[in-house]
Amino acid sequence: MEVEELNSGLAHNEVGETCVICEHLKPRGIHLYTSFICTECETDLIQTDTDDPRYKYFLNKLKKITTPEIFS
Repeated sequence: MEVEELNSGLAHNEVGETCVICEHLKPRGIHLYTSFICTECETDLIQTDTDDPRYKYFLNKLKKITTPEIFS
């Protein structure tokens, strides 16, 4: 019984992940390597023209994403 109460409490406190672009906690999005991009930022990124000033903002935020090393 205690385990169920503990698990339900954790589920209500932690909903989603932090977006690498907007840096807000969001419930839905995609994973790119080890980073998370929320659906709102993904949509904005896809719809932004390359000559829009926001495009450079997105590029700078995406530079945080690194390819994970593969250890074999």
